[in-house]
Amino acid sequence: MSCWETVQAYALRSLGIGERLLPRGEIGLCEQITLIGSGLIWNIYFGALALFFGFFFAVALAVGKSARARLIRKPAEWFIFVFRGSPLFIQFFLAYFLLVRLPDEIVIGASVTDISWLTTPFARAWLGALIVLFLNTSAYAGEIFYGALQSVPKGDLEAADAYGMTGFKRFRRVTYPTMLRLAWPAYTNEAIFLFHATTLVYFSGFPAFRQQGDALYYASYFADRTFNPFVPYPIVAAYFIVLTLLVILAFGAVNRHLNRHLPTERRARLRYRPNLIR
Repeated sequence: MSCWETVQAYALRSLGIGERLLPRGEIGLCEQITLIGSGLIWNIYFGALALFFGFFFAVALAVGKSARARLIRKPAEWFIFVFRGSPLFIQFFLAYFLLVRLPDEIVIGASVTDISWLTTPFARAWLGALIVLFLNTSAYAGEIFYGALQSVPKGDLEAADAYGMTGFKRFRRVTYPTMLRLAWPAYTNEAIFLFHATTLVYFSGFPAFRQQGDALYYASYFADRTFNPFVPYPIVAAYFIVLTLLVILAFGAVNRHLNRHLPTERRARLRYRPNLIR
């Protein structure tokens, strides 16, 4: 099989499209690059959706944590504390332990209603692992946004009051844009780390459906088959380096848009600071 035929057969295998059997016998570099790249589709799926939905929840958490009402502030504080205070790896296992035990049927009197179509997806990686990543990144981003919310200059708020802006209008026109501008460099680092954290899905209890795993799933398969981990794992690293560059470019464009009204010397620049310890 030529390299082009390998690409055609395995490029979308992680989505269930193409060759069903994994390569056996002599495994070349083309097979490893193609299949690991195919698995990366799932890593992008986990990271992109968790980041998208987590952004809105994180803003809500930041606003809730800064609220004066105790009934709103305390749940937000504890949510952020729990998910920032526990390892993501443990969160995966605890979530799988709980989600896999959801009932498949409901018994009401003498009738039995099948609800497996509703509960079974929660024990699959495409939904269960996504929920864990969503909750985790929401907690970290929520703390980032909360810090930015507390750093909004009082002069901006006083100017908004002078213009007669109150309540939600002041938040939408003044507080929220300023908060977002201040938080964006740190939020970019959180987005990068989130995509890196998607590799933990392979080690969690969530199973890969029909061998349709992520990038690390296929890298581990090739390392076991070839007894040489020094080829597949660097390929994974190379893919994630490229993915990180794309994230930096995309978030950098947003950062420039948020700071477009400021003089050049006052515009915040993105600096990638990897988290050595989460």
